[in-house]
Amino acid sequence: MDESGDHSLLSIDPKYPVFVLSFCIFQKEHYAKDVIPMLKLLKLNTFGHDLVILHESDIRKKRGSFAQLSKELRENFLNELSCLIESFDFKLIAIVIDKHAYLQNFNKPEHTYHLALRLGLEILQHFLNDNRQLDKTVHIICEARGKKEDNALELAFRKFCNESNSSSKTLNFDILIADKKSNSEGLQIADLVARPIGLSVMKPNQSNRSFEIVRNKFFIRDHKNTDENGRKIYP
Repeated sequence: MDESGDHSLLSIDPKYPVFVLSFCIFQKEHYAKDVIPMLKLLKLNTFGHDLVILHESDIRKKRGSFAQLSKELRENFLNELSCLIESFDFKLIAIVIDKHAYLQNFNKPEHTYHLALRLGLEILQHFLNDNRQLDKTVHIICEARGKKEDNALELAFRKFCNESNSSSKTLNFDILIADKKSNSEGLQIADLVARPIGLSVMKPNQSNRSFEIVRNKFFIRDHKNTDENGRKIYP
């Protein structure tokens, strides 16, 4: 999982007043045999090595390694990356918090990141239950943000898993907080899809090619209960 936007409710960016937390759920064999090697091959073909981290803001703002790409190479890279993400078989859960609406509706707002985490894990429970995987240990991998923030996040995570959830049961979820330098392909995909999802909520009538690529990957339950489906806009 990874986020787009900051969690602050004190200083809200007028150009991006939302917080998005995206969860990308992969079947492990597909992830190991297809996702990892294909993304690495794209990096090797584009940059000559596989150490480049695919960070959405760096790509969009042409920073770091992405500043060195010619127009043609950049377009080829973006097209191939889009095709790969579209071809990967994964399910998507995303929590989009409208900060202004949240402040207007709640006198004592919860920490935005922790709220999004809780809402996302609730939906993840439904996904795993539907796929008969809820009894197995599931690893939730997120990106490190600093010692204080990481400790607070893990505390909120453990509290949720230890019966502070809708099922009132202890969940077999385990959290792994990884440094960005770990170059995790899953984290990079979660990062790449988060902002387009946020923009799809903010500007639903604006062309959004990146969102169109992933919109069919959202988890949808058979009974179409929108509160349990993969894209949740809150409040």
